[in-house]
Amino acid sequence: QVQPVESGGGEVQPGGSLRLSCAAPGLATTYHATAWFRQAPGKEREFVATVSWSGEVQYYADSVKGRCTISRDEADNTVVLQMHSLKPDDTAVYFCAAGRTIRRHSAPLQSSDYTYWGQGTQVTVSS
Repeated sequence: QVQPVESGGGEVQPGGSLRLSCAAPGLATTYHATAWFRQAPGKEREFVATVSWSGEVQYYADSVKGRCTISRDEADNTVVLQMHSLKPDDTAVYFCAAGRTIRRHSAPLQSSDYTYWGQGTQVTVSS
């Protein structure tokens, strides 16, 4: 299956933590980067974090830097986004996206570089 499938998400109080997972087994044998984007109501979709196929390169949006960690589990080709110290502004639908890359350390930041997109999972941060 090439289309990423997200899991996790839900509702949490401010300051809480959530773990999002993304699986795209259909891309396991090819170089690809995996990223998370999010879209809040009335706002444009924005980049959150990305990780290279090698797992060695990660980039984060300034808005989540220091509060999120993205990692790749090579055993099952799953990408995890661990989020801490969540704020109400983090409320959004989170999408996992995957895109083939030429190099194992490539990790694009633009949504246009990602071909395969999941259905999204809702994250709500509210007291």
